[in-house]
Amino acid sequence: MTEPPERPDRGPQAPGQVEIQQKLAAALAGLVPDDPSIPPHPYLRRHLAQHAAQGHVLDDTHVPPALLPWETSAAVRRLLAAGESSPLRQQWLQAWAKLEPFTRNLSPLSRLASLQLAHHAATARHLPPEQRGTPPEPFAGSPVTPLWSDCASAENLWALTDPAVTSLTSLTPRGPRRTLVVAGDDHGAVRLLRPDGTAAAAPLPLHQGAVTQLLPLADGLVVTAGTDGRVTVLDAHRARPIRQIHHRERAWVSSLIRHEQSAYASTLLAAYDDGHIAAFDAATFQPVDIPLPVLESAPVLLQSTRLPGRAAPPAPGGGAPAQDGDAVVPGPRPRGTPVLLFAQHDTVGCFDGRTTTRCSRHPAAVRALLAPPDGSGRYVVALEDGSLALHDAAAPHPRLAPPTGTGPGTTQATALRVVEVENRQTLASASADGTVRLWELPALRPLHQALPGHSAPATALTSVTRDGHTRLYSAGLDCTIRAWPLSAAALHDPPRVWTPITVSALSPPPMRLLATAEETRTKVWNIETGAERLVHEGDSPTALAWVPLGTRLLLAAGMSDSSVALWDLTERGPVSTVRELTGHYSPALCLVPMVDDSTALLAGGGADGRVLVWDLSTGQTVHSFSQHVLSVRCLASVHSRYGFLLASGGSDGNVRIWDLRRHSRAADDGHRPDPITIRCEQHAVNDVAFFPLDNGGLRLATAGQDGSLKVWSVREEEQDGEEREQDPGPRPEERSRDRSYDGADLVREFNPGDGELTAVTRFTAGRGRTLFAVAGRTGIHLWDATVDRPLLQAVTGYPVNTLKMAPQRASESAAPVLLATGEAGTMILRLDDKRL
Repeated sequence: MTEPPERPDRGPQAPGQVEIQQKLAAALAGLVPDDPSIPPHPYLRRHLAQHAAQGHVLDDTHVPPALLPWETSAAVRRLLAAGESSPLRQQWLQAWAKLEPFTRNLSPLSRLASLQLAHHAATARHLPPEQRGTPPEPFAGSPVTPLWSDCASAENLWALTDPAVTSLTSLTPRGPRRTLVVAGDDHGAVRLLRPDGTAAAAPLPLHQGAVTQLLPLADGLVVTAGTDGRVTVLDAHRARPIRQIHHRERAWVSSLIRHEQSAYASTLLAAYDDGHIAAFDAATFQPVDIPLPVLESAPVLLQSTRLPGRAAPPAPGGGAPAQDGDAVVPGPRPRGTPVLLFAQHDTVGCFDGRTTTRCSRHPAAVRALLAPPDGSGRYVVALEDGSLALHDAAAPHPRLAPPTGTGPGTTQATALRVVEVENRQTLASASADGTVRLWELPALRPLHQALPGHSAPATALTSVTRDGHTRLYSAGLDCTIRAWPLSAAALHDPPRVWTPITVSALSPPPMRLLATAEETRTKVWNIETGAERLVHEGDSPTALAWVPLGTRLLLAAGMSDSSVALWDLTERGPVSTVRELTGHYSPALCLVPMVDDSTALLAGGGADGRVLVWDLSTGQTVHSFSQHVLSVRCLASVHSRYGFLLASGGSDGNVRIWDLRRHSRAADDGHRPDPITIRCEQHAVNDVAFFPLDNGGLRLATAGQDGSLKVWSVREEEQDGEEREQDPGPRPEERSRDRSYDGADLVREFNPGDGELTAVTRFTAGRGRTLFAVAGRTGIHLWDATVDRPLLQAVTGYPVNTLKMAPQRASESAAPVLLATGEAGTMILRLDDKRL
């Protein structure tokens, strides 16, 4: 048994062959060790899933969960997609398929933890609360145990890209050549992808800016254009550029189409952000001189269509666009007249090669323009205010044309495409909220539910039809491409659209309360019982923090009116507002309490660049720091041996450390000490965390926009020895109270290679090891700073923006608990450091 089985997509198999494959799959499944930490035989890792698929038994029994952390075929997603309507039990396989693109270079331990998290996220909400923290067999030995999951999983992931994709198209040739999806990214490269999402060739660097336009032609040719003003022709099947056909300096290409104008050969039109349009012969790519409309100096959107009957009347002045007050003179055009539609600002115009006519004017700027390929003369506009409208270029319109359909509320459509759904032309729209929506044409009524595509704005759409089945592909700024089968069965029950979680906070013991904010609702969950409590509705907080104040437990929330509300959640019943803290000019982005036996303070940092500290007993502002140039993104505090220290990190790339004891004393004598300033050189600083050492030293960790985690040693100030001998000064205990910190030195750096790092926290493991948890673009990374060694990567499939270790009781020796929140939801994990 050394040869791999035949791929299941190479035609039907005889019934006897299917039965043989079933027996093979069953026998091989029995050879998989029950313990997922034990590696199975290499043949099982590579080929068991394919045997099960060929035997039509691709399920969790024939491909046991213990095999998946070692599975190396990277084909589980493709095998599952080939049997989309399978009634087999595939919970573990489906969970693995959503993670498969992220796990190519992970260790088996990381794969094990990631699989467990994905399975828990998909099944936890269907389990009673008492079973949610119990790891299923065979995962009892995993170093990560999910205690709570209320989050979306990575749905319909087709390909993972880095950097983000900004344009998409597809090639479906006849003959032996295979279908390709072509993707342009924001670094100027073009990627060629096979139908299973794998790369058909290395990325082709064609531009010096984002690739914004892709236009497929015959014989596998693709015309590309971008923000560098260049227009280039690519032979996609041979994966090689042919030549650059145009370059307009200091301009970017806003639209690229193929257009047939009466009495002229088929041409390519490239429109620029300065209103210029360049024309080329579609066969020879040579510049051609054809009549074109005269446009304003503004970005242009182009579409080509035909007018089936009498067109809108021309405006006087030949090619000049119609202006307010111009007379409108009717005139016939022959049936099937090719016309050029163009949009600038809030207006769509029509040019037939001789005259320019205004077709429609809108209450907001036009962000996307699409003419369906049915030759009806209709066109769809997506407006900046989030609405969609369908218009007819052959019919006269008033100057302010009302929309004939409404779009996705206030969510702006970023891309439009016409696709086939059950043999009907349907409009697909990608949105700034990351979702994909389908609309019935021509009524523009929504079809089915929104598809929860991306955790960041969607950027492009394309579609592929093969063997009568259509798939829609969407790209997003989350660096993923997702594939959606457009069949009635697949669209009948689409994945849930999750409300993005903006912020969260986990309470200190003895209660285990999780506070989350989403859109206009703030809720508190008891993670041990599953009970849910609505705290506030009507305004979504921008920051949350729990404040234990004596016998009361308060929840602090930064509100949109720039105030900070304090809610008392000690008792059941109506939530009462204890007080409101004011002083910020913009909403607080981060909050951190500083409470001990003699101090009750709350610090807040905002987009106004200021850090404010309030006395919770009076509600008064006791400190106001404004040294940050831009937004304050993160705060952290620690109770050092000299009193409370407060660290703030911001968009200016600096961290500042404030000694609150010194500042309180300086308020009496009028001298205000300067903070310690650390220039982190990480672009923006997204998160910061203190941690004291057993020897009394102090460390600080910073998570940067450049993808690095840096650990700094905070220096204590030193007094000159000769000066100390001449003037011994106060007694030792007084000198201790006067001393503080005066700088920081870089001691460690960690680069997990997972994009921008958004959050960091730490805990002390056995044998005194300092472990960090840091959030990247696709998952959570655990790093041992003591020996500078990566330990684990838990894939989430979406960015995480909050990581916090749950406070433990002083007597607790249990494993640490980690809160992880991203836009797609919240997870609470228990970490077993003895297994790391």
